[in-house]
Amino acid sequence: MLEKALSGSKSYWSWVFFLLAVVGVGFVCYLIQYREGLRLTGLSRDVSWGLYIAQLTFLVGVAASAVMLVLPYYLHDTKEFGRITILGEFLAVPAMIMCGLFVVVDLGKPMRMLNIALYPTPNAILFWDFVVLQCYMGLNILIGFTVLSAERKWIKPPAWIMPFIYISIPFAVSIHTVTAFLYAGMPGRHLWLTAIMAARFLSSAFAAGPALLIILALIIRKATRFDPGREAIQKLSLIVTYALIINMFFLSLEFYTAYYSGIPGHQHSLGYLFFGQHGYNALVPWMWASVIMAIGSILVMLFPRNRKNESVLAVTCAVIFIALWIDKGLGLIVGGFIPNPLEQYREYSPTGLEIMITLAIWAVGALILTVLYKIAVGVKEETGGELAPH
Repeated sequence: MLEKALSGSKSYWSWVFFLLAVVGVGFVCYLIQYREGLRLTGLSRDVSWGLYIAQLTFLVGVAASAVMLVLPYYLHDTKEFGRITILGEFLAVPAMIMCGLFVVVDLGKPMRMLNIALYPTPNAILFWDFVVLQCYMGLNILIGFTVLSAERKWIKPPAWIMPFIYISIPFAVSIHTVTAFLYAGMPGRHLWLTAIMAARFLSSAFAAGPALLIILALIIRKATRFDPGREAIQKLSLIVTYALIINMFFLSLEFYTAYYSGIPGHQHSLGYLFFGQHGYNALVPWMWASVIMAIGSILVMLFPRNRKNESVLAVTCAVIFIALWIDKGLGLIVGGFIPNPLEQYREYSPTGLEIMITLAIWAVGALILTVLYKIAVGVKEETGGELAPH
């Protein structure tokens, strides 16, 4: 099947070479950072996690969203998702690879990452985060290629793959839950010290991931002879709508807890993010833009006629994706460090080098996704998009 990725139109190869160029420029920037150290970034003693780890946190959710297709298709035989499930599974693979790359560039010296494997510490949440992320990526690669190979031959997937499919469902939930525990277990960071951190992570994941998948499905329909299915896209749009509503409800709970309780520590980070504190307000426009985009998207998606209009749906899903990236990436991660435990305000701003390296890693993910989707769509076109028995 890999040979399908080696043939394509001029548009396909232009896209591939563009991504390779972005990766090349970003790699040069990373070599500079590797030589000079993290002092070239906007990170500091007070804000030790920035743009890199924000991407990791967001992308774990994108990967976890595959469960919203796998669960209904394999457990409840929702046939509408049969055409699109492979796209969700293959979306999880580059998302997990990008997560690993963002950890590598954030560490400064990538060999430090080996300490997790060489000196395992089962009492550390970071160790379990490493385990579940690697296992989930491996599961999606195994399941995706095994099922796709069976579909190409028009045969039922082998029986041995079904336990792995069932195992991937709790793993999808666990990767984001364990990642949330990394933050919620830090007592000195009031913004993260909440019992619903994992729930917030999952709700945003089940909105952002399917929103991206809808956009990708619409692009595939337009650029290829494979139609992922209108019914599947419409069902995904419902999932996005309700997940986004739940996510905004959880955010309102954080405001209630912080301000009704009157506990200063819980108020400071939220106050900094949304209203500014002591003249520090770099993230205020970003956070309000996120809230306005999210609420506006909910108002659009609540009406069936808007969801059925695929042009409106595509734009709205893009807005949702950006809104949740701001909230869960920039806001949640950076805001957790401001103010520091001594109630001092040290703002963070990513440097051009950080931004270029980040774009390069996103380009790596886009390149891997392009190759995987080229293979999957090639098989789907070969079989006429018809589903093999499962």
